[in-house]
Amino acid sequence: TAFLHGDLDEEVYMTLPPGYKCSSPTKVCRLRKSLYGLKQAPRQWFAKLSTALLDYGFQRSYADYSLFCYTKGTVSLHVLVYVDDM
Repeated sequence: TAFLHGDLDEEVYMTLPPGYKCSSPTKVCRLRKSLYGLKQAPRQWFAKLSTALLDYGFQRSYADYSLFCYTKGTVSLHVLVYVDDM
């Protein structure tokens, strides 16, 4: 369900799902959030997660774009993100 939490930066429209009754068959829906199968969904989710981690004080690794590091005193925390698994 991680991909459902990404915010869309552009306008995306879709046809109405089968079985949805509408007065006009040519109507479409404008998406406000990501859906499964949307090609932008993984990128948007990663952008939202990256922003949150950076806001919490993590730093992005220079060696690996998906590695975030946080150090405070003797505590060191590393978060490596791959697709939607942490």
